[in-house]
Amino acid sequence: MTTDTGKDSGEGAGEGTGERALTVDELAARAGVTVRTVRFYGTKGLLPPPVIGPRRVGHYGRDHLARLALIEELQRQGMTLTAIERYLRRLPPDLTPRDLALQRAVVASWAPDAVETVTWEALDERAGRVLAAEDVERLVAMGVVERDGDSDGDVFRVDPGLLRLGVELLDVPLSPESILAARNVLIEHARAAAHELSGLFRDAVADRDPQAVKSLSAHMQPLVVQALLTTFQRSLKEELRGWMEEA
Repeated sequence: MTTDTGKDSGEGAGEGTGERALTVDELAARAGVTVRTVRFYGTKGLLPPPVIGPRRVGHYGRDHLARLALIEELQRQGMTLTAIERYLRRLPPDLTPRDLALQRAVVASWAPDAVETVTWEALDERAGRVLAAEDVERLVAMGVVERDGDSDGDVFRVDPGLLRLGVELLDVPLSPESILAARNVLIEHARAAAHELSGLFRDAVADRDPQAVKSLSAHMQPLVVQALLTTFQRSLKEELRGWMEEA
């Protein structure tokens, strides 16, 4: 069994959540990376240390898995390790695995659309779990997955950047209708914000050459998306806190 050193934080990774903690080998296999990569990220401070259990075995949880997925996505976008370190340091320290999955979905949105056509079996592999027929129908209803009408059998079109977030939503106790309504609200307000910001930036660079405008767009997009995401997360937490206090 592989051992790992790290800070003992008392409660084991996954304890109290009904989920089994992962060894470093299991974490690497689930994330699709090598054990050496996991340890390297740990030494660079990109991953928090594992919880040390009996026999000095390091235990990892869903937060490590979600952070690994985010790091890999940032690397796919061409960011260096130094840039990734800066990016991760700017994130709030108390992000949940769902928050990290949302961050990854946002990062994936920086890249051009990359819709893939996959079989049901390949969809299971990308989702990291076996999807029942009901799960697939919920993903279709949310607009995360589309059935490929040009193919025979169970073939789907999917944006990998949205899939993990959609899979996370499968465990949220909301009906597909409620999730779709929430999606429509987000799209409406996101489009309004994008329109206002686009007008603001357009006025700011109206007298500059096209290359300068293109450069500004490339630099501003991730910063604006990060700012919108952080503001939204804080606002939502405040709204939910007020709602729970009233309840």
